[in-house]
Amino acid sequence: MMKTVQISLNSIDKVKSFVNEITKYDNDFDLVSGRYVIDAKSIMGIFSLDLSKPIDLNIHADGELEDILASLDAYIIK
Repeated sequence: MMKTVQISLNSIDKVKSFVNEITKYDNDFDLVSGRYVIDAKSIMGIFSLDLSKPIDLNIHADGELEDILASLDAYIIK
């Protein structure tokens, strides 16, 4: 199952804490910005994106989805 949410990573500290948060999970996470798709666990990849705009986060998860969404609440644009 895949869930897509829009997130904001508009500071270096936010990027670092975001990556620390999602590396706790074994699931796959992709960030999609325009035509670029990068591994959300890659700090260097994230910094190659335009961080001034919202980014789509694709979460590939089954059972842990609620936990993941709760832990990423601070980054999700509502």
